[in-house]
Amino acid sequence: MKFGFIGLGKMGGGLARNLIRAGYEVVVFDISKEAVERTLKVGGRPASSTVEAATGADCLFTSLPMPVDLENLLLGEKSLYQVMKPGATHIDVSTIDPKTARKLANNAEEKGLNFLACPLGMGPAQAEEGSEPIFSGGKKEVFDKFEDVLKKIGKPVYYTGDVEQSTAFKLISNMVGMTNMATLAEGLKLGEKVGIDPALLQELLKVTGAESFQLRVRGPWVLNKDYAPRFSVNLALKDVRLGNAMADDLGMMLDLCKKGMGYLAAAQENGYGDEDCNAVFKVVR
Repeated sequence: MKFGFIGLGKMGGGLARNLIRAGYEVVVFDISKEAVERTLKVGGRPASSTVEAATGADCLFTSLPMPVDLENLLLGEKSLYQVMKPGATHIDVSTIDPKTARKLANNAEEKGLNFLACPLGMGPAQAEEGSEPIFSGGKKEVFDKFEDVLKKIGKPVYYTGDVEQSTAFKLISNMVGMTNMATLAEGLKLGEKVGIDPALLQELLKVTGAESFQLRVRGPWVLNKDYAPRFSVNLALKDVRLGNAMADDLGMMLDLCKKGMGYLAAAQENGYGDEDCNAVFKVVR
């Protein structure tokens, strides 16, 4: 089976390298030469264009920053779907909204292709080591065909239903996580103001109902003033905006999630967009 892989950033790069390590034939493309070179150290073959990466592939993976990037690549007049061979499958691992996922699925089907939306659950380290949770959505028979392939690049692999369910789940997950990060930032700042030692504060929170992933992982980064971008403010804000827009379309008012989004927007406005999302701590007053 021949694979094309477009988008070799922090998440896509690790997945592409896992495909190569598993012994598959993989043709890779990214606008960053450095990203391509990092992957070629493991193996694979470089493509000179997205068209070359897609042409002849039995399965095309994409990992891109924004929904509009996918629309430009796959829904326009020069859609890559037009050069993919009949019966091929497109698997997207980006974080996108359900509306975009449905457009892609419908367009693929019209071109005689298959589509799976497979957003990811953790970060770059897990993508590299093959322990990235994958939340798959699409036609069950297509998922069944590629389940073993997905298990070679991440785990565990879940089937959530159609493309709307998998992409919505990812947005919900990020909204909950980022709202939790904002709440944690408020609590840590309040603890400092009342005179609790910051390190002790975090240790004590861990043995109460305040314990959380964000406390365990990003709490120490806040403590050490480590804002290296594992998941940047810019990307987190993009995802939370998509999630809130999804809720608005459904007539739901998610007040807490919108408050969390406000902290991310403030962090971006204050110049922290390229820092990790724990930089919301800096804008809590």
